[in-house]
Amino acid sequence: MRFDIISVLPGLLESPFAHSILQRAQKKGISEIVVHNLRDYATNKQKSVDDYPYGGGSGMVMTIPPFAACIEKLKSERDYDDIIFMSPDGETLNQRIANQLSIKKNIIILCGHYKGIDQRIRDIYVTREISIGDYVLSGGELPAAVLVDAVVRLIPGVLSDETSALSDSFQDDLLDAPVYTRPADWNGHKVPDILLGGNTPEIEKWRHEQALERTKTRRPDLLDRGEI
Repeated sequence: MRFDIISVLPGLLESPFAHSILQRAQKKGISEIVVHNLRDYATNKQKSVDDYPYGGGSGMVMTIPPFAACIEKLKSERDYDDIIFMSPDGETLNQRIANQLSIKKNIIILCGHYKGIDQRIRDIYVTREISIGDYVLSGGELPAAVLVDAVVRLIPGVLSDETSALSDSFQDDLLDAPVYTRPADWNGHKVPDILLGGNTPEIEKWRHEQALERTKTRRPDLLDRGEI
């Protein structure tokens, strides 16, 4: 699976993709993550990618030509399943969306900055807009990193334990059950006895009950929706 990320601050994405699961996915050849510097596609001497908004108002707007040139170049090299714009007014990222995207082959992600990008880029090129929450960040780079992480870990072969992603929170519309490891008794705080007995069916039943109770308490909206 390949991600092409278009950013005015490519250096901001170096660290998230150079460690842990995302690094291993790339080394295994399972995922390819390429970050493109939008300024490389600017047409003026200053390499500027923004201008004042028509109609007045505060802030600057990212212009059409650099985005269009980069997108068209990428599209000439391969077919893309989606061109995603990370936007606070997009659909909120959840596990269902991550699952959907994990079966794609090629995705472009656009990272906005300043006051946003010219609406015509969104109208002409963007096939999907995704938000990571109801708040505003300085740019789309961190949301792009969140999206890539959520998707890549679902691709078969990325995680060492193939069942791990399937048992994550939200996969079955529930939060995860409490988890414990050694020592079994730490300063009088003990691991529940049922987890130490080795009765797998009873343990799974306990985990489901705990997950259901935690979801009812912390995120009852998930149960009301019947989906994530």
